[in-house]
Amino acid sequence: MREERHEADFCVVGGGLAGLCAAVAAARHGTRTVLMHDRPVLGGNASSEVRMWVCGAQGANMRETGILEELMLENFYRNPTANYSVWDSVLYGLAACQPNLALLLNCSCVSAEMDGDRIRSVRGWQGTAETWHTVTADLFADCSGDSILAPLTGAQVRVGREAAGEFGEDIEPPVADRRTMGMSCLIQTREYDHPVPYTPPEWANRYESDEDLPHRGHEVVGNNFWWFELGGEDDSIHDTERLRHELLQVAFGVWDHIKNRGDHGAENWALEWVGFLPGKRESRRYVGDHILTQNDIRAEGHFADLVAYGGWSMDDHHPGGIRWAGPPTVFHPAPSPYGIPYRSLYSRNIANLFCAGRNISATHAALSSTRVMGTCAMLGQAVGTAAAIAARHGLCPRGVGQRHLAELQQTLMDDDCYLPWHAREVPEVSRKATLTAEYGDPEPLRNGHDRPIGAADNGWAGPLGSWVEYRWPEMRCLTEARLTCDSDLDRVFRTGERNRMQNMHCCYRPGDPHFRLPDSLLRAFRLEALTAGGEWQTVARAEENRRRLVRVPLAVETTALRLIPESTWGAERAHLFSWDVR
Repeated sequence: MREERHEADFCVVGGGLAGLCAAVAAARHGTRTVLMHDRPVLGGNASSEVRMWVCGAQGANMRETGILEELMLENFYRNPTANYSVWDSVLYGLAACQPNLALLLNCSCVSAEMDGDRIRSVRGWQGTAETWHTVTADLFADCSGDSILAPLTGAQVRVGREAAGEFGEDIEPPVADRRTMGMSCLIQTREYDHPVPYTPPEWANRYESDEDLPHRGHEVVGNNFWWFELGGEDDSIHDTERLRHELLQVAFGVWDHIKNRGDHGAENWALEWVGFLPGKRESRRYVGDHILTQNDIRAEGHFADLVAYGGWSMDDHHPGGIRWAGPPTVFHPAPSPYGIPYRSLYSRNIANLFCAGRNISATHAALSSTRVMGTCAMLGQAVGTAAAIAARHGLCPRGVGQRHLAELQQTLMDDDCYLPWHAREVPEVSRKATLTAEYGDPEPLRNGHDRPIGAADNGWAGPLGSWVEYRWPEMRCLTEARLTCDSDLDRVFRTGERNRMQNMHCCYRPGDPHFRLPDSLLRAFRLEALTAGGEWQTVARAEENRRRLVRVPLAVETTALRLIPESTWGAERAHLFSWDVR
């Protein structure tokens, strides 16, 4: 068989949203990165193979930004009909076209070489190419969900539910066990303008009446059937293949019930897709320098080393899944936002190992909130950014938190990752300039808060074609302009479903509104610099912007710089949260 070797600064194992964001973040900061993923498509549970929409923090303006928002906006732009293959291509393109990033798809990590308490290399089998890939790196991140590097390296992990008394968590059982939340094979449906018959396979389960599916709402519209769930009472890793068959029996059987056993308003609905790869919620969790608990979340997580945030409820699925006759989950309340500490994002006993995604250092109770993919993406970007800092300074993960925490936090915020209760440092050249606008008060543009927070809008609004200006008493050499646009963090395209716009659909209806970029997003703008002769000269222009965070490289020497918004994707006025220069 062929053997290939790769030398890198940072190796990420697992290409779900956490691993994808970790790898891209590190590569963008100049780190030689390899991303090893065992599937043909990226995104994990968000990909076309599982098709779970991206959930995250709830509440006004709590949507996750950074790399995840970049992906969301690109999908709205390129994928108006919510086609999963196009969504896959958005994720793939981000990684495949990223400098400093080597992508190994269809490559399963199967072994690791250790040097004391450090990982020296990992080895993966790429079945499609019959090739062994060995990746040697200084730093590693396990974003595989199942924490594959733990059994390969001896990293400490936890499995199952802690006893309530261990951390004082009142939603945990009195006695610890190895039960977890289960896994699901989802389905998707499509409505036609004529009746569509359905014949189930002979091996499908049979649910004669609604009483056979207690507490399981099985309306067709807006339902992704997340409660097709099993595995919490089994081994959520080693029993996966057996459970997959049982889940398929459930999926085809429930659709048979909806179509053929009672009136469910589904006469014109057809089974569009069935997932043959179970989407997992929980398996192994790493043990880091801090174990995030239910009480940390309830106290809002005001950690000094906060590097990400959550805001989903503690959504604790019953381990019995569909075998359990009671409610399939309990939504225990959690604040939104709450902070997540850096110390939960690396291994306690393997010196050069990060973790991000549903396998971070957390109790079962805390995991029931942190596991959702919007949060996992933020954890991944935090880990990738920390890895870049670690590589630059020759440190292990723990050393970044001890010596470069402020750098990590500021870098994340500069990359449009929101950190609650923190302000982004605005460059000195912007702070010391005179900032004026043709209309309105522009001062919020340099207050370090790049989204609405509470009653504070933290933005500037003005007519299209009007200007905002930085001016200095002497010539300044400017190398970059940075803008944070309004991508409508509270956007909802479908009324009556959720308080968030999901990134993809779970069912398809005639006349569904197409995805589109938010009306509020800035589409075109120009930058003008004042020449020595007193004239305004255009030095940069963007005409089809589709990003919330926009960086414009400059090579300008001037005493004044103007930003002039020219158009949006629909709104009559421009609205920006930040504009600064450096």
